Formats: sequence, C-alpha cells, structure tokens
Amino acid sequence: MRTTLSCLLLLVLIAPEARAQGPIANPIDTARALYAAAEYEDALTMLEGLAAGKHGTVDRQAVEVYRTLCLIAVGRRDEADKAIEGIIAEDPLFRPGDDVSPRMRTVFSDARRRLLPSLIQQNYQQAKAAFDRQEYAVAASGFKRVVDTVSDPDMTQAAAQSPLSDLRTLATGFHDLSVKAIPPPPPPAPVAAAPVPEPRIYSGEDAKVTAPIAIQQELPKYPGRIRPGGMTGVIEVVINEMGMVEAASTLVSLGAAYDELVTAAANRWQYYPARADGKPVKFRKRIQITVASQPGI
Repeated sequence: MRTTLSCLLLLVLIAPEARAQGPIANPIDTARALYAAAEYEDALTMLEGLAAGKHGTVDRQAVEVYRTLCLIAVGRRDEADKAIEGIIAEDPLFRPGDDVSPRMRTVFSDARRRLLPSLIQQNYQQAKAAFDRQEYAVAASGFKRVVDTVSDPDMTQAAAQSPLSDLRTLATGFHDLSVKAIPPPPPPAPVAAAPVPEPRIYSGEDAKVTAPIAIQQELPKYPGRIRPGGMTGVIEVVINEMGMVEAASTLVSLGAAYDELVTAAANRWQYYPARADGKPVKFRKRIQITVASQPGI
C-alpha cells in the first residue's frame, strides 16, 4: 500500500516536468526524481542496486552522490561520510554539480579539506615510487595529479603551508624531470616501396613490334690481318626507349681486342627506337659483323 501511494505521489510531483521534457531517460534520472520527491528510501533502494552494477566513471559518481544525499536524508550520516570519502578518494578533484544543494556542496568541501592533505601525500609517494622504478609516464601523471590537487581552491590555505607547499615544489620539479625522461615513441616502421617493375625488353620474336632503325651504327676498323675468306662475329645490344645503346655484349667473338673496340663503339650508336602500340620500347637486337677486306655488317 505504501509503495503504491509513493508511486502515485511521484507521478503527481514529476508529471508536469514529464509532460514538458518527455519520459525519464535512465534509472539515475528516476532516482534523482525520487530524491526530489522526498522518496528517500525508494531512491536509496534503487541507487543501491545501481551501485552494485557496472557503470562508467561519470555514472558511478552520480550514483554515489545521490546515494550520499539519500543516506543523509534518512539519518545514516556515518554511511554518508564513508560514501563521501570514497568519492573523494577515487577522484580528489571531484565537485558535486549545481543540482546539489549549497549545504551539501559545503559538506563535500569540508570533507575535501579534511581528506585531501593525506591523499596528496599518498599520491606523491606513489608517483615518486614510479619515478624510482623509471616508470616515467606513470610518474608524470601522478605528479601532475599532486600539483592539480594542491592547487584546488579548497586547498588554498593548507597549500600555503608545509608540508603541502613543499610537496607542490617537489612534485612540480619531478613532473618536469619525468616528462623529459619519457622515451620518445619508436619511429614508425618504414614502408617498403613497391618494387618498380623492370621495363619489358622486346626482341625480333615479338609480334606487332617495329624494330629500331639505325641512325648511327659505325663499326671500327679491324686491327691486324684478316683471314682468307673473312670472319663473322655477332654482337647483341639493348636499345632503350630513347634509341641509345644501354648494354652491349659479344655473342660470337672476332678476337678479344676487336670485341672491345666494337663494344666501345656500340655505346655511341644511335637508333630510332623500337615501338609497340605506338610507344617507344626497349629492344634487344643482334647484329652480325662480317670482317673481310673491308669491314661490314
């Protein structure tokens, strides 16, 4: 019967707001509405259930704040004090929002002034231990937490005196040292460049390829005596897309000395380049050299 009357009372109290703002979005809003309707026991029951579940940091803080308010409202001050201590221990910089009464914000401020000096010293010791272990990123975060907490408005008076004034100086110095000692992130792994495929080298065996045309293909004179009946050799050249010889080799020798002369001369030969589908291409060309009374090709 009591539960039914409570629900009816809640509907009466929140109905105008519901009509204006739409349905309540989540259980925390429901608990907040119950608290606003002075249904502290019902709100506390709901909040205890939410506290046992899994919530993110912001939701958990909201649950604990309204749970604390309900505990105070029902006269369970010792439990409320422990809840406040838990909230501040988890987040020393936490402040209740504007939806909490000024009297309750004062309760939190008084608790912060009482608890923060000890928490600051604990946080400093933890940060210093991380620094000594050379865990510089953890240490830097811890020292910053100390500096931020000492600089909190509720700590203005205490921070002006020892030991907090000394801890702020030490934490600031160790924070700067920790930041400088943090090793830089490893450079990104080099991205291997995609291999550039070698241009295809065509030859006379390829169909639909126009062979290169010689512009300058002069052979050196043969040194020494020529055997009766003459001599025949073969040189192979690779002619690039600009019509220049980029490689030359002897396939059938006419003698080491003459082979060197021909290879050197080939580097100066010029051609109208071979073409495939209308584009200049590389071409491998074999050239027969006949040495008789007069050198010829």
